[in-house]
Amino acid sequence: MSQAAQPTGPDTSGGSWPPRQPTARGAGWVTGGVTFAGALMVCSGILAILQGIAAVAKDEVYALVGNYVYRINLTGWGVIHIVIGALVLVTGIGLLKDMTWARFAGLFLASLSLIAQFLFLPYQPIWSFVMIAIDVFVIWALASRQEAVG
Repeated sequence: MSQAAQPTGPDTSGGSWPPRQPTARGAGWVTGGVTFAGALMVCSGILAILQGIAAVAKDEVYALVGNYVYRINLTGWGVIHIVIGALVLVTGIGLLKDMTWARFAGLFLASLSLIAQFLFLPYQPIWSFVMIAIDVFVIWALASRQEAVG
């Protein structure tokens, strides 16, 4: 029997051909973190759009705020959340498709979303803290991804 006919080790390709090669972009958990960040961006984009629609519709979901330094009327907040949400949604889809532009846009938009949620704290404090935590994870995942060198 020839050398080429004998297997040289266990088949780790999972049945796909050609065998998968390790990515040069970084560790698997970081790459998985970027995929998870993309999925979170899609979800948070949809939720921000719904949050904005509720604010524009003057729903009774949001409490009236007294004297707050960064006070904007509720319709203004609704428009801000709809625009940011739509951009975050499109960028999240781009991240799931592994587009390079989406990583940099995602960093910018997650930072912008974090600031908007901070300013929205008096209206929905618990929800804003949850969204801020998600934005921090997205920023970490996108910033820690290593690009291939050379």
